[in-house]
This record gives sequence, C-alpha cells and structure tokens, in this order.
Amino acid sequence: MDKRKKYFMIVDTETTNGIDCPLFYDFGFRIVDKKNNVMVEKSFILKDIFYEEEKLMETAYYNFKIQLYKKMIKYKEIETINILDLFFYIRNIMKNYNVKEVYAYNASFDLKALNNTLRYITKSQYRYFFPYGTEIYCIQHMACQVLYTQKTFLKTAFVNKWETAKGNVSVTAEIGYKYISNNIDFFESHTALEDVKIEQEILDRCFRQHKKMSKKINRSCWRIPQKDYKEIKIHNAKTHPLTDFL
Repeated sequence: MDKRKKYFMIVDTETTNGIDCPLFYDFGFRIVDKKNNVMVEKSFILKDIFYEEEKLMETAYYNFKIQLYKKMIKYKEIETINILDLFFYIRNIMKNYNVKEVYAYNASFDLKALNNTLRYITKSQYRYFFPYGTEIYCIQHMACQVLYTQKTFLKTAFVNKWETAKGNVSVTAEIGYKYISNNIDFFESHTALEDVKIEQEILDRCFRQHKKMSKKINRSCWRIPQKDYKEIKIHNAKTHPLTDFL
C-alpha cells in the first residue's frame, strides 16, 4: 500500500424487510485507487439476519438466492460474520487505507440499510456504520449527470426500450453497465460483491468524463436525463425510422 495515494471504498448491500426499513444480509466492498486498481475486495453474509431472522429472509426480494448463498457458504466462497465484527473490521480497514470517501449506487438506500441493521441488531448501542466525517457519494447521481445525458446513451436506451413502467428512461446499475460495456444481454447478479464490480466500472467511466458533477446523494437524480429522453421519444414519433437513432 502506497500511503501517498488516495483510496476510496465502493459498497453494495442485498437486503430484506422492504425499501422503507431495509436490513442487509449480504455486504460487499472494494477499496480502490484513482487508477481503478483494486486493493481489497471482500463480501460477507451477515449471520444476525441471514440465520437469526429466517422468517424475514423469506420475504427478501431475491429470496430465491438463499440456496445459492448457502452453497457459497458451504464451499467457503463467502464469509459469514456478525454485525459488530463487521462494524469494527470495516472501520479498521478504512483507517489502514485512510479511506474518507465511500461510494455506492443509489447510496441513500445502502446507507439506510447499513445504519438500520446496525441499530436494529445492537438496539441502537451503535447507530452509524461508517466513521464520523466519512463522505458518502452516489454513483447513480454521478452517472445521471455525465453518462445518462449522453445522446448515445439516450438513443441506445430508446432503441432497446430501457424504460420504466411509467415510460421514463431507466437509470439502474444494470442499464448503466449494459451501456458502458456495450453488452445489452448483461444481467445484474444482485449479489453484493458482483454488483460492486460493475458499479466500480460505472464510477470509473464517470471519472473519465472529466466533467464537473456533484457526487452528493440526490434522491431525485433519476429525473436529470428524463427531459432529453422525452425529446428523443417525441422526435421519433414524428419521424418514425429507428435508423435515425442508430
């Protein structure tokens, strides 16, 4: 480790208990430098939720993956850990690498899941997962500003019908990776560490745009590309040929 370099952390969680009060059971992270080199990567299954809250786990959105996780645990492809061991481990490794910035895709959700779970299990003895002063940055907000407003992205999204049920352009990590990798058949794993890997690539692409952007959490960031996307849809309605957009 070169202590002269700046390192930051990218995290992802898989959760249960709905979106209003999520509790995580799968946590993955990478510590990387500005050149996109990976210094550390780890993933953990949280014992306190995965084993101790079996009924709650049955309601997890991706509960069909429970057997996959059990297989990964059996063959030591992923570690199990309790919340306090994870809490202190993350703080120690952040201290060792002098990590002051944490990035996540839809960071407000992951931060909520991490803090909620810590408070739930420790009965609020510990309330904040990351050390005081840690900057939490949102990859989705960054991408909405410098990637998803690109005409190439918007035209590609239109042609491939990357839309939500309400007709807005989709700005998920899966869509972002389809775009930057030029692999429209890609499907997100929805396991924490594998998702961190694609989010790192989206983050790196954002940095490589060398454009001014806010990294702060913005829960309405999905709105940023919508105006330009609607203009493309209106233009197509008037002209029809999809070849205009290829």
